[in-house]
Amino acid sequence: MATLSSQQAIGAESCADPAGWMCTIDQSGTAVEVGRSESQPGKAADREPHSNSGAAPRPEASAEPEDCGPLNRCENYVVAGPPDVTLADLASFRPAQPTLGGEPAGFGVVGMPTNLLASASEQRIPGTVLGWDVTVRFVPVAYVFDNGDGTTTRASTGGASWTALGQGQFTPTATSHAYRARGTYPVSVTVEYEASVDFGSGTWRTVPGVVRAEAAGYGVRVVEVRTALVDRTCVEDPTGPGC
Repeated sequence: MATLSSQQAIGAESCADPAGWMCTIDQSGTAVEVGRSESQPGKAADREPHSNSGAAPRPEASAEPEDCGPLNRCENYVVAGPPDVTLADLASFRPAQPTLGGEPAGFGVVGMPTNLLASASEQRIPGTVLGWDVTVRFVPVAYVFDNGDGTTTRASTGGASWTALGQGQFTPTATSHAYRARGTYPVSVTVEYEASVDFGSGTWRTVPGVVRAEAAGYGVRVVEVRTALVDRTCVEDPTGPGC
């Protein structure tokens, strides 16, 4: 917008110029504001939009249906699968305590193998884990015998009797131990179980790590053997010669 001083010859009638000029006089009467209106005859903004009445209307593009697969599962479909399970989640599930014994029952001979025997079996325990119905399976995979004299014996089985193995008494086995001195030794065994879970599908999912169960309280009294004529054995008379 242009500003003209009052000395310029612009009359009030020019404010109604049909060409679209507009003018105003400020409050002091010393200046005249001259400008053109935003809309002028003949400008593109004042014309009606051109339409081609002879052309057929363009059809709107139809959206193709989304392919959601054979089960009709689209992007916003969420399938809830069984959760990942850790040993901490199985804290309320415990395998049964193994059994522990040996032969000869309750005693051994210095320098000769004492056959230690442990028993544990596969166990399946139903319950709930993280809100899911589940069956927990424990399978024994290792047996660790604490022989009571500061040594341990690790085996993949709990051992077998001499008779079952077809061996004579005081012969070495996978779980036997020979004591070096007389005394009574507190023997224990720790069984390591591998855990797995089934959420009802028939598929077992292994849980990393092992679960341990211990059995204790089996004492082995180790004696020395000397050649002597006696009327009773050391089992019959623990205070006899050489016992």
